[in-house]
Amino acid sequence: MRKEAPMEITGPMLERFEEILTPEALAFVAGLHRKFDARRLELLEARQARQAELSAGGTLDFLPETKAVREGEWRVAPPAPGLEDRRVEITGPVDRKMTINALNSGAKVWLADFEDANSPLWENCVSGQLNLREALDRAIDFETGGKSYTLKPDAELATIVVRPRGWHLNEKHALVDGRQVSASLFDFGLYFFHCAARQIAKGKGPYFYLPKMESHLEARLWNDVFVHAQEELGIDHGTIRATVLIETYPAAFEMEEILYELRDHSAGLNAGRWDYLFSVIKKFRTRGREFLLPERNAVTMTAPFMRAYTELLVRSCHKRGAHAIGGMAAFIPSRRDPEVNAVALEKVRADKTRESGDGFDGSWVAHPDLVPICGEVFTSVLGQRPNQLDRLREDVDVSAADLLAVSATPGDITENGLRNNVDVALRYLAAWMGGLGAVAIHNLMEDAATAEISRSQIWQWIHNGIELADTGAVVTKELVEQIIAEELAKIAAEPGYDEALYAQAEALFKEVALDDDFAEFLTLPAYARMP
Repeated sequence: MRKEAPMEITGPMLERFEEILTPEALAFVAGLHRKFDARRLELLEARQARQAELSAGGTLDFLPETKAVREGEWRVAPPAPGLEDRRVEITGPVDRKMTINALNSGAKVWLADFEDANSPLWENCVSGQLNLREALDRAIDFETGGKSYTLKPDAELATIVVRPRGWHLNEKHALVDGRQVSASLFDFGLYFFHCAARQIAKGKGPYFYLPKMESHLEARLWNDVFVHAQEELGIDHGTIRATVLIETYPAAFEMEEILYELRDHSAGLNAGRWDYLFSVIKKFRTRGREFLLPERNAVTMTAPFMRAYTELLVRSCHKRGAHAIGGMAAFIPSRRDPEVNAVALEKVRADKTRESGDGFDGSWVAHPDLVPICGEVFTSVLGQRPNQLDRLREDVDVSAADLLAVSATPGDITENGLRNNVDVALRYLAAWMGGLGAVAIHNLMEDAATAEISRSQIWQWIHNGIELADTGAVVTKELVEQIIAEELAKIAAEPGYDEALYAQAEALFKEVALDDDFAEFLTLPAYARMP
């Protein structure tokens, strides 16, 4: 029998990378690639076919072929150890400092993010795996500015839940049979290989957040990956648990089906609100003003179509015994400006009060200083109960028309909104190209999802000839290029300006916001520019 060639690593083997990129670990990931990548590529082609149908005048609806699943009697597996109580979850990249701070934050769960909060530099992706393994071994520490960071006792640490990159992304530094490996399988496989047994030994397990899925068939692929991975390493079926982010428009119409496909491995659903808004714009970007949103800061969770989405998520989860986890509050506190801090805390409190009142079992924050307020709000509803799975929300009755009611969203499109989109996208893309995936900009935590909203809105406004509500000017490529130049001039006058990074950011932004062809994800051309 011919022995299959091992995985080829083209990225540099930096210090201690050999501890993660072992022959055995790479063989495991290569096995996942060879078994599942063809199906992944077929599902990505199916996404393109569905997009073509929508662009040609089609719509989204609940699937008639899965009606039996929606009407059937079934439940997901009961909550796994360490995931019973999820009232506060903190998100952030897998760098060394964040790893320690997130685990120590007092949150119940840390979403260890290889996706939207992580800039996928080769060094970030592999060192992040090393940080997670060292955290589980209690061998991690960090020093900066004379301050030392170490882990609290295990009983006080958050449960680690890893978010691999989405199905649409590749890891270009890892090749199998001459083809780039799925970034999803690369991130999942390395963590599972090195850390599954470590997590089980601590009384928990290998847990994941799954991003960007657009159908229950994509969830079925993940489930098959989980079954295979557990069999390969001799781990009991159902040990893996996964929470799916409902952050694409099509997935909102298949929530119960997604839970069903993952039912032995399901830990619930999350309302990934920012990517959801981006997906709404992307899926119907050519359909005129019926699917035109106001500027991004005017779109709140009280918009009718967003209320329909979140209430349906809670209803779908609790009907099946699954956790419903609320979305990210982008506001971040300021330790230097009491006024900014007070505004941020009040907005976070209002957001989490709405979610806990709607029946969510927990929610996300992006900063350790927000853990107490999120915990306080959810505890005021939960008390000593770990969750509110018993709140079935049988009063909720959401139709496809409710989910599609984008045109009922109040708000304007102004020059200030246009400038904010340009400014935020440029600042974020410069940071991303420099290796940072989660960036505080104007007292908001920005990641790839919010940058996607900014650039896709501008693309949509240009292609719909939108008039700005305050000035009457029509949004054109020429106007946007003028604003880009003006905003860049302001940024260039600030301390720490990096001319080379902003030159890359400007070129990339013009490509994804101004080209006639719409880039499916800005991270695809951005990653191609990375070393």
